[in-house]
Amino acid sequence: MEIDQSTEFGRRVLRRLHAEQIIWLTTVGADGTPQPSPVWFIWEAGTLLIYSRPDAPKVRNIGRHPQVALNFNSDAHGDDIVVLVGTAEILLQAPTVGELPAYIEKYRRGMASLNMTPAAFAEMYSCAIRVTPRRLRGY
Repeated sequence: MEIDQSTEFGRRVLRRLHAEQIIWLTTVGADGTPQPSPVWFIWEAGTLLIYSRPDAPKVRNIGRHPQVALNFNSDAHGDDIVVLVGTAEILLQAPTVGELPAYIEKYRRGMASLNMTPAAFAEMYSCAIRVTPRRLRGY
């Protein structure tokens, strides 16, 4: 999906994709219930790369139903809405967190707040998920 950088909305979306620490990933549970989870991510080549614990419910949900939605928090007035809808894939061959300097740079403080080194984080959050957005909406 190409984000239109000629619009103020497109530029704002791209800024948030690069700067935001958290995005909400919504998967679908076995009973059909939406399951939102806050996740760390990096935006690369028009996709979002997320790392998860391999035993997390979101991983099982994606295995059954790869269609997902992602959204950022709104501002304090309910504005600045960004929703992406796309397809998630569990990557069997992916770099580890430790092999991604951009990921480590973005989340080094977060890892430290969890009393984790990048190596420990990479070991625990070893399941790579790539989300390819298909649609974008918001204001």
